[in-house]
Amino acid sequence: MPRWHTTLTEAGITGPRLRADYTRAARRVMRREPAPYLALRLLAAPPLVPQLAAGLAFMNLVDDVAENGTPARRAAALAALTERTGAALASGESPDPLLRAYAHAVRSRGLPAGWVTRFLRGAATAEATFDGFATEGEFQEYLDAYAWPGVVVFTGLQYQGGPDERQAAGWRRFVDAAQRVDFLADLAGDLADGRLCIPRDRLAEHGVTRADLEAGRDTPAVRGLLAAECLRARTALGAAADITGLAAPGLRPVVATMTELMGHQLAAVERAGARALRKDVGYGLVAPLRTLGRAVLRRRPTGPVSRRR
Repeated sequence: MPRWHTTLTEAGITGPRLRADYTRAARRVMRREPAPYLALRLLAAPPLVPQLAAGLAFMNLVDDVAENGTPARRAAALAALTERTGAALASGESPDPLLRAYAHAVRSRGLPAGWVTRFLRGAATAEATFDGFATEGEFQEYLDAYAWPGVVVFTGLQYQGGPDERQAAGWRRFVDAAQRVDFLADLAGDLADGRLCIPRDRLAEHGVTRADLEAGRDTPAVRGLLAAECLRARTALGAAADITGLAAPGLRPVVATMTELMGHQLAAVERAGARALRKDVGYGLVAPLRTLGRAVLRRRPTGPVSRRR
């Protein structure tokens, strides 16, 4: 793994203040999302790493603002963040080092600002006011408004000029799978916070009530509901199998690794069954380390190594 200052140089980031801005953004990601951060640092082409780290830091910032505080506080904070982000994208300047780094990433990689605008608008509507889904259709609307642009403001930076139509559609399929897995893995925590992320009509189909889920009841109906939701997630994951090929060559090992980890997490939810209602299901420690280790080994050159004499 190249040293960080070497990675910044390979990405063309030379100014001292800008290097410090990207460093602060990367540290934020390292603290909040260690597995994706390690995957980026170990597996991505170095010229892509700083911009993608800034994109992930920005995505996380918006998520945090949209999910914390009272509805009124979230709305005010998102409005202020939208204004600050717009000013940073227009001028390249901001009092916030993270926004300076992200604005530079968007400009240098040519990501259309419409994706950022769409994400912030979705944060203020679909996410900040979220109270569950009545139907699958409402879930799909949530993906279009918030989750899909939220992924593209980060992953779209791998493509110079932003993703084309085929690439963007691939990330739409990917986020459909990722969101289903995430909602299932976080069922216990979401229910404790008053969020139910399984469409209500599917509870009715299985004869399950919200109270059944909140109480963590292990009944045939609950197990049937969870098994059906896992099958939907597994099907969505299969539909997104082409995403590695749609990624830029320098990011394909990262995308393959994160997709594999998502499969591990879904398998853990499937094994947990109704226990997922009582405790969130994470990646664990062994699966990420093994997956990253295999990916690193695959990237090592094979064959004889010439030696200087």
